Order: sequence, then C-alpha cells, then structure tokens
Amino acid sequence: MATLSSIVVALVALIHVYILVLEMFLWDKPAGLRAFGQKLEAARASKVLAANQGLYNGFLAAGLIWGLSLGAEGGSVKVFFLLCVLIAGVYGAATASKKILYVQALPAALGLVLLALA
Repeated sequence: MATLSSIVVALVALIHVYILVLEMFLWDKPAGLRAFGQKLEAARASKVLAANQGLYNGFLAAGLIWGLSLGAEGGSVKVFFLLCVLIAGVYGAATASKKILYVQALPAALGLVLLALA
C-alpha cells in the first residue's frame, strides 16, 4: 500500500507541475486557452495573476516531492501538502469550475486515503 500511495502522491505532484507550466508559461497560448476555456483577450489581461497562481501550484508540487524524498519519514509532509491540494481543489470547484474537483481534489483525497491505509 505504501508503494501505491507514493505513486498517487507523485501523480498529484506531476499534475501540479503541469498546472504550473500551463499557468506560468502557456496561459495565453493554445494549450492554456484550451485547458482553462479562456479567450485570448481575457488570458492576456490575467496573465500576471495566472503566473502567480502557477507559482503556488509549483509550491504544492515541491512540497509533495519533498515528502516523497523523505521516504517513510515524510508522511506528515505528504499529508499536509495533500490537504492543501484538497482544500484548494474543493474551493476551486466551488468558485471556478467543477472540473477542478476531479483534476485536483479527487486525486489528493485518494492519496490521503492511501496514506492512511499504508
């Protein structure tokens, strides 16, 4: 179960690295416009805010990777950052897009369950 929980935590980290790239570098490019359902004009107007948001997603990924790097001693670090991801995902689903619940919150919740079972 520990291996499976580590795989899920790593997947959540990779998702957040991908979100970082989309928000910081591809926000007003075709991939970013598609991912977030934006029009080019709106994306250009919000590009700085999106880059800031992307940086925060990078911090979440870094925290999860840190927790993984600590091995068995990193359980509390992984739990903390998965809880941050889960809360951000629930808030994003409530305020921005229901899709965030499935892309962000659900994988984090699965990681938390697997960590609890490990």
